[in-house]
Amino acid sequence: MSTRNHITEVTRRHIVDTIVLEKIDWAGRLDEVDFLGRLYDLEAMESHDSRYATASGDIYQHRYNNPEDWDDDWVFGDPRFGLARGSDDVFLRFLAEMLHPVVRADPEEARRLARMFNDALAPDGWELVPDGAISGRPIHKARRRTSFHGVLPELDLDARPLLTDPRVLHEHLGRIRDGIERDPAAAIASCKELVESLFKMILDKSAVEYTRNDNVPKLYAQVAVLLALKAESVPASAKGSEASHRVLGTLAQTVHSLAELRNQLGLGHGRTTSSPALARHARLALNATVTVTEFLLDTWHERVDKGLLTPTP
Repeated sequence: MSTRNHITEVTRRHIVDTIVLEKIDWAGRLDEVDFLGRLYDLEAMESHDSRYATASGDIYQHRYNNPEDWDDDWVFGDPRFGLARGSDDVFLRFLAEMLHPVVRADPEEARRLARMFNDALAPDGWELVPDGAISGRPIHKARRRTSFHGVLPELDLDARPLLTDPRVLHEHLGRIRDGIERDPAAAIASCKELVESLFKMILDKSAVEYTRNDNVPKLYAQVAVLLALKAESVPASAKGSEASHRVLGTLAQTVHSLAELRNQLGLGHGRTTSSPALARHARLALNATVTVTEFLLDTWHERVDKGLLTPTP
């Protein structure tokens, strides 16, 4: 991360004020010493109480033995932890840790906090993005926003009840995020892998058979039949339905083009030359992937909710 701070005092105060006013427990289900111990070496940190040698003893005394000594938001003003005027790295790591599945038991609360943090951080050019997963729950890290929509358009896989085990999709997303700037070819390849995994998940949930040799366009064709995409219409609007069908035709072409982009610029098929892919190509692939994924997930859930599809257990 950058050594030059970009997060302003205004942003820090806004985030801290929101945490305080909404009575958000920054340590979540952990006690405060355990939470802080995940980020700082408390045994090497000085105590503000002469009776204790280290910060951990200090905190236990004034937060647990005498809980009225310090306010709940004490950590944000304690200079030992560098949250008010320290580096961006320290502040962002603290926020990311607040979202960690070990810390935050409720996935919906973690998603809400992530949105709040990102809304506040966006003007300063930072965002917290999922970077891998634990037991299907995302873990976050900070990234600089590199385009108008940030590093990653919103793709909330955990809010999809039909995705009972989205870990593999989170893994693909993690590789995409890591590769956009560092290894665009790998990111493009992971975009193709993500949509392929999603297609197979949808087909598996409806017990639709496919072969291991089926490519992405063929898998999409099966998903399109299953979800009755050709019958998609706009009620009470013939012109709207016609336009919808044209857009869906474009969606199918996007899937084909994504597979082709992977073949031409991504990894695979034993390339004999280095890929010419650039970060902008990887972002293009990512945006196409998010568009396809969101539409298919929305349609799939709607079909199930209306009783038109019955997912297998």
